[in-house]
Amino acid sequence: MNISYRILLPHESKNYRMIRLESLEKFPEAFGASYEESLKIEKFRLETDIENQAQDRFVMGAFADADLVGICSFVKDENTHGNIYQMYIKREFQGRDMGFGLIRAVIRETYRRFNGISIFLEVAHKNEKAYQLYKKIGFTEVVKNPDRQEVESNIKMYLNANEPL
Repeated sequence: MNISYRILLPHESKNYRMIRLESLEKFPEAFGASYEESLKIEKFRLETDIENQAQDRFVMGAFADADLVGICSFVKDENTHGNIYQMYIKREFQGRDMGFGLIRAVIRETYRRFNGISIFLEVAHKNEKAYQLYKKIGFTEVVKNPDRQEVESNIKMYLNANEPL
């Protein structure tokens, strides 16, 4: 199996939609959006951004051979900050370091487009697997909270993309 990471192309916006809905359905606790509510949305904002190849927003895909098996999006703020959203690898491909590769690909692309930008993301407090992945890559908590396991909110994390990974 050949694993690769790249920006989704305009004709792949529907593939993005399908995998995004799957992520919401299978892992509702990991995302802020609801599967049921998302089904009602005719077209997601990121679908349009993929189709138009927006410079300040992109969706990176993880591919196993030619099949899209993971997504991760980046959205630049108006200032020198940006956010990673919607990180997801299909269940059957988890545990193969594809999440690590996908996040690294997003950070590299972010560095290429916006050298020195600060990248933020949020992770559900109970999602220890994702939290450890982000720490391994170099993200740190915005505010250290020693009792983070008992807090019922997301953990905000930060990375400065001042050099390529």
